[in-house]
Amino acid sequence: MSDFIVSARKYRPQTFDTVVGQSSITNTLKNAIRTGHLAQAFLFCGSRGVGKTTTARILAKTLNCFNRTENIEACDQCDSCESFKTGYSLNITELDGASNNGVEEMRTLIEQVRIPPQLGNYKVYIIDEVHMLSQSAFNAFLKTLEEPPKHAIFILATTEKHKIIPTILSRCQIFDFARIKVKDIADHLASVAAKEGITADPEALHLIAQKSDGALRDALSIFDQIVTFTGTTLTYKSVLENLNMLDFDYYFRIVESVNKEDIASCLLLMNDIVERGFDTHNFIIGLADHYRNLLVCKDMRTAVLLEVGENLEQRYVDQSKQIDSGILLRALGILSKTDVDYKTSKNQRLLVELALMQLCSLGQEQEKKNP
Repeated sequence: MSDFIVSARKYRPQTFDTVVGQSSITNTLKNAIRTGHLAQAFLFCGSRGVGKTTTARILAKTLNCFNRTENIEACDQCDSCESFKTGYSLNITELDGASNNGVEEMRTLIEQVRIPPQLGNYKVYIIDEVHMLSQSAFNAFLKTLEEPPKHAIFILATTEKHKIIPTILSRCQIFDFARIKVKDIADHLASVAAKEGITADPEALHLIAQKSDGALRDALSIFDQIVTFTGTTLTYKSVLENLNMLDFDYYFRIVESVNKEDIASCLLLMNDIVERGFDTHNFIIGLADHYRNLLVCKDMRTAVLLEVGENLEQRYVDQSKQIDSGILLRALGILSKTDVDYKTSKNQRLLVELALMQLCSLGQEQEKKNP
């Protein structure tokens, strides 16, 4: 049997300081532990893979640590920390709200809450996907959540905060986890690659980070998949092939052809994209993103909004200097309308080709307006 452990588990953060992209939340929790101003119920909200359950586990471990560091981190050496690492801690109970969503499971939990901890000061109950609890389970849970024993702390985690009844929300201290920034994910992937002895192009890691849509767990899963495909060298090209993504270079070339009002080149490039098996709707969405990035680059104050690697950022800046802001805005209007009309169109390819022809005509329209 293989000893391979997926990166999402192998490199799961074990301290507050190693949680990626949620510093405001982790600092607040550390200050709460330091001052003793602890709520008895927390609600961690956010999209998948942003660190909700990981932060809940770190909080549970740190609360019961006997030798916390000056920086309010668990020591990882005391009896409580050791039992947590081995998975035998009696003070930390994890429940999956999806599979334990009935009244009977909640009554069992309420009975357990009454028993004080045998080791440490707190019994921590982590309920993941809490929005999956049934209405009757929520009602059974309400009284305990409102007046829990001193030693009990509840940490609820959910991806769908709007499904939780207001009476539960009002009894919790709510933390909204943000989607993790592309740069933070790429930096974390770079550190994982270094630890694994993998040579990785920065642009390749940025591609993975963009594909993950703000979820670190997804990024690590994609990273593992591509490493399995390529071996110890991870290149920009191998990531494009494995994820079936369209090379950014196509968008730069399309815009160059648009600037030259070269309709033929635009249509030939689009045909090449179609023949390579890419969806024309995704192409239009990607081209709109490209024009948006060019517009963002027109002012260096907003250039920080670009979530790309350094080399690609410079290409955006250089190309944006060649196009007037008014034309960029008109182009975005055309592409946005094409995106909206795409699903209802009977001839989708013609719709996309027409959008490219309109983009090529923007320069002439500008000249007519400003003779």
